[in-house]
Amino acid sequence: MPRRRPKALRAERWQPRRDRPARRIRGVAARTRVAVRRLEESRGHLYLNATANALAGYASVLRQSGRYLNGPQGLDPGIEPEDHRDTLAEVLRLLPAAPRADLGRVVDRLDREYERRTLPAAWPPTEWERGRGWWWRRMREL
Repeated sequence: MPRRRPKALRAERWQPRRDRPARRIRGVAARTRVAVRRLEESRGHLYLNATANALAGYASVLRQSGRYLNGPQGLDPGIEPEDHRDTLAEVLRLLPAAPRADLGRVVDRLDREYERRTLPAAWPPTEWERGRGWWWRRMREL
């Protein structure tokens, strides 16, 4: 059987679309960035740069000064840290094992900070909160 030429092998590899630039996700390996980009381009419900935007939004909320995070009045309506964390949870669920672990380390660091700066909810879970992530059951300062 003849040997395949390197050019033919490279042509079969997945290549990102050049007409749509992607934001860089800091703190993860290049293979993880490729896996995230491939996931975002292949899934209809994830838009391009969804993961980078969610990480940036989640981290920006954690850059607030003070011991506790401000409540929803200090944020743009409809753009809550919980929504960003939902996007990250979906990406982590869909990624293969190695990229999931790499991105998971970055998200875990942010989760620990979010948990440290919020309080557990003092009320029983509502019907809407059941089945959602733990981050929906945390309370920010009002």
